[in-house]
Amino acid sequence: MNPGPVTLNGQHIRLEPLSKDHAPGLFEAGRYPQVWDFMSRGPAPFAAIADAERWIDDALRHQVENDQIPFAYVRLASETAIGSSRYLDIRRTDRAIEVGWTWLHPDYWRTAVNTEAKYLLLKHAFETLGAVRVQLKTDVLNVRSRRAIERIGCVQEGILRSHLLRDDGRWRDSVYYSLLNSEWPAAKAWLKSFLVR
Repeated sequence: MNPGPVTLNGQHIRLEPLSKDHAPGLFEAGRYPQVWDFMSRGPAPFAAIADAERWIDDALRHQVENDQIPFAYVRLASETAIGSSRYLDIRRTDRAIEVGWTWLHPDYWRTAVNTEAKYLLLKHAFETLGAVRVQLKTDVLNVRSRRAIERIGCVQEGILRSHLLRDDGRWRDSVYYSLLNSEWPAAKAWLKSFLVR
């Protein structure tokens, strides 16, 4: 299992390797304070396009260090970047990976866009990369994110207390979820049926 930059195509969205070209769209998406409410660290919110560019530079630094693979969410109808996600905590020997650092323009919350993006990332992880385990985590207070992760079929594993110190000084408790390759067929069927609806 050795993930790298790749383009993943859906019907509503395309996930493509993050680049500076995505800065204008990501600036627009990231200027809303609520986008960053539950992120532990980051420039919340973007006040200028330079903030988006710095965020992209940091994400790409992690890619060069070979520990994260960042994607831009590109809405097909407008060919505009509307958010981002990453593969991270990549443990190649253990065939384990995390999907995280996900954020999205509020106009696309609770739409098919994020569901399809998760479907594409999970499908690629299990069916192309050969992952045995995919994990996701979120702030224990982020009820919207927790419900979305649970709808996919992920299993809650536990809560790490005082796990991360946020930029605002609050200690974040992180709730961890996982999906195993043996559970992927059922989750895939559910996700496909949801996207058809």
